[in-house]
Amino acid sequence: MSERIVIDPDICNGRPLVRGTRISAQTVLEFLAAGDSIEDLLAEYPALTRADVQACLDYASRLMANHYSVVASA
Repeated sequence: MSERIVIDPDICNGRPLVRGTRISAQTVLEFLAAGDSIEDLLAEYPALTRADVQACLDYASRLMANHYSVVASA
């Protein structure tokens, strides 16, 4: 999906991470969802760049483009 977002089953239980860090895409998205600005996020995580944050947003957007169905189970 992105050169900046990587998944390695041996690192952080296979969560999508920003390349070269142990910062998950989920962490980035949670900060933004909580109302923090990109500048706040970059100050909190100096290893991140604006392009990394954008890559997390792009990653989430592409995941949401998939089709999902809810199936009742026993």
